[in-house]
Amino acid sequence: MPIDRRKFLKGVTASGALVRIGLPPLAAMFNFNGTAFAAVSGNKRNTAIAPRFVVWFNGNGIPERYWIPEMTGADFDLSPCLAPMLPVKDYIHVFSGIDNVAARLNGQGNGHFTAMCGLMTGTAYTGRGASGPSIDQILAGKMEGKLGAKSRFHSLQIGVAQESHGENVHRNMSWAGYDRALPPEMIPQNLFDRLFGMKDQAWIDRKKSILDLVQQDVATLKPALGQEDRHRLDEHLSSVRDLERAVASLPPDYGKKIKEPEDVTDLTDYPTIAKIQSDLLVQAFATGQTRVASYMLTKCQSLTRFPWLGLSGNRHHDYTHTNAGTPEQQRILRDITRWHAEEFSYFLQRLKSIPEGDGNLLDHTCCVYVHEHAEANSHKCNGLAMMVAGGGIKGNIHTKSHNSIGDVYLTIAEEVLKTPLGKDFPTGEEKMSTLV
Repeated sequence: MPIDRRKFLKGVTASGALVRIGLPPLAAMFNFNGTAFAAVSGNKRNTAIAPRFVVWFNGNGIPERYWIPEMTGADFDLSPCLAPMLPVKDYIHVFSGIDNVAARLNGQGNGHFTAMCGLMTGTAYTGRGASGPSIDQILAGKMEGKLGAKSRFHSLQIGVAQESHGENVHRNMSWAGYDRALPPEMIPQNLFDRLFGMKDQAWIDRKKSILDLVQQDVATLKPALGQEDRHRLDEHLSSVRDLERAVASLPPDYGKKIKEPEDVTDLTDYPTIAKIQSDLLVQAFATGQTRVASYMLTKCQSLTRFPWLGLSGNRHHDYTHTNAGTPEQQRILRDITRWHAEEFSYFLQRLKSIPEGDGNLLDHTCCVYVHEHAEANSHKCNGLAMMVAGGGIKGNIHTKSHNSIGDVYLTIAEEVLKTPLGKDFPTGEEKMSTLV
């Protein structure tokens, strides 16, 4: 029998706190062809699989010679920075030559804020924030209206590395409107609790598993599932438990005190934090809790240190501006930006690993990967390189373009998400012809 795609496994803690675990995409949720959700609860109409959208960001720019592929067209050779994308190469479309038009508008700031505001909103920096809503918020509203049903979260804002020059303009990539920032959740413990239920002391201390509280619902559901779906459910619950253990392994005081940028003793293992946050976002997409998210791996004008790369002496922004053109510094920037790509590739591979209908979660999730500048040393905002992945786009392609970032969003909205963008993103004027 069909299973409602919005069904949750529920439980209540001893203190009365509600726990809920969303279900993964089960075969019982879809029609015979796996192309749409099956009818449930008297609804005779099949419902198309809802697309998802995420914009992924890391601070500062890139070493173009190591990031941008030399070849254009299909089946291009991955550059040294993009080598981690090999497992998902058939899903990625690399663009170079993109113009961030709004970064040259009459905004204020030092180039970093204006660049990020332009990338995300197509508007100028006001001195305090963006002049309008960001692309994720524009699309969240449009997709919700089109589908006629609200997901649990209108959107999610997720962050990883905490270091930057400030805690306002540097950390905010999502904006609800003029100067209305939507800060990212950078603490895995908090994001876990937000997705899975209300706080409870035993849960906070990780003395018990939330799975203990939903066993009655699991026992009721399993007899109604086929063998394949039982296996999928077991894998899903195991992944939730793995996430619990990963969160429990973090220092108890993680995130309670923001480290100063000058703290040279900071050896935070951000690759571990990034993977936990990525896994949590995949959980949110897989269980239908949201359709739209923004993910900030490192902040605007990032001051992150990279001890896992053997680079503890300086911060990312320092590397981009101190002898940035020398071979040694270029190789350092190559290694840093390759780590950025590793984390994006991990996220895409996790999406790809989850079956959904006749495909997988990555087939139905459009992921846009941007950074605030091209060459960071010159704060270059034209000739940007970026990636679009998943969602049914043409993959394994590098396109050299002269379009604007707004043109990319316009094409994604209309051709991939089937959601007209109109003039809501100010600088999108020309739809591209090479994305789908």
